[in-house]
Amino acid sequence: MSKLPLSGIKVLDFTRILSGPYCTMKLGDMGADIIKIEMQGSGDDTRYWAPPYVGNESVYFLSVNRNKKSITLDLKSDEGKEIVKKLIKRSDILVENFRAGVMQKLGFEYKNVKKINPKIIYCSISGYGQNSRKSNEPSFDLIVQGESGFMDLTGFPEGSPTKAGISLADLAAGHAAFEGILLALIHRQKTKRGQYIDISLLDSIISMFTFQSQIALSTETVPRRKGNLHPTITPYETYQTSDGYINIAAGNEGLWKNFCKAINREDLLSNEKFKVNPERVRNRADLEKELVPILKQKTTNEWIKIFQQFDVPVGRINSVKEALNLPEMIERNMIIEVNHPTIGKMKTVGNPINMSEIKKHSYKPAPTIGQHTEQILRSLGYTKKQIDHFKEKNIV
Repeated sequence: MSKLPLSGIKVLDFTRILSGPYCTMKLGDMGADIIKIEMQGSGDDTRYWAPPYVGNESVYFLSVNRNKKSITLDLKSDEGKEIVKKLIKRSDILVENFRAGVMQKLGFEYKNVKKINPKIIYCSISGYGQNSRKSNEPSFDLIVQGESGFMDLTGFPEGSPTKAGISLADLAAGHAAFEGILLALIHRQKTKRGQYIDISLLDSIISMFTFQSQIALSTETVPRRKGNLHPTITPYETYQTSDGYINIAAGNEGLWKNFCKAINREDLLSNEKFKVNPERVRNRADLEKELVPILKQKTTNEWIKIFQQFDVPVGRINSVKEALNLPEMIERNMIIEVNHPTIGKMKTVGNPINMSEIKKHSYKPAPTIGQHTEQILRSLGYTKKQIDHFKEKNIV
């Protein structure tokens, strides 16, 4: 087995809240050495986004900051800036997700960082990117979910626009940043050159719309929210049973035939309105009149057993608690245990990437604020006397 693929890669992490920390956590999961720069006296905003807490630690912060070392710094002081410069010299990657212009005010925009370390890969994550008319405007996930059109696609037709139950714009940007950094590492390996990566939350979430955006670009149709209905396939939705709800996904003609056999309605296969998927979509209302009463006749468990016998994709609607306790989560090593310095043993969700040539992931818990300050300063060559001086002046 090989070492983790990013072993030996050093990352300087100026991120906070979600999009940036999610990206750098993924880098850390793959072996990168992450040094998280936190503001002296306050730290990452999400350390205070609570309750809930585990012990004295915010659950939000714990969820996206594992495998990192924390150092607190006064980034406005000359001494603090000098420490950052030393860290830049030995770093492979710098990631930040401040509003556009903040790193420039601190003196650490890409052009300055590149002078210190020409091979560095510098990734900025922001709401609207670095070169749009809204670059300098504040932005949060909720705002971008609305502006992107996502909320207009989500929810039921008669209801209000609805955001996702997760911070989808932030996470999409975190994924995009992770991908961009890996591509830049490959590029650097070939060319010996670093580069600048500009990631926008708005770009990232819109890039995930795929067929919805293509419908809007290629036709006069304006995609609208349809609740749990799929806009181009049916039956592919949520149905009420006698004791709850069930998801059914008859995603092709073979599955449609199996579905009709499972509900004992093979007569539907010869009905011109339902023979092929385009006709079923056009006549969805008529099809629902046939299917809804049938599916209310049995319990969720009964239907799951029946549809599984006919190889029709089917699933119950779990709570988050139920999903985390699925046997598959244990079988896939997705629920892992770490030993936090103040909380003790705690469970968290692992990394979903599994590779045959890579050894098992090594997980470390999210750091307490400034936990590794002295360790990092000593690694830069600072003496105990100098570190004590920094502490007295509230530089660290």
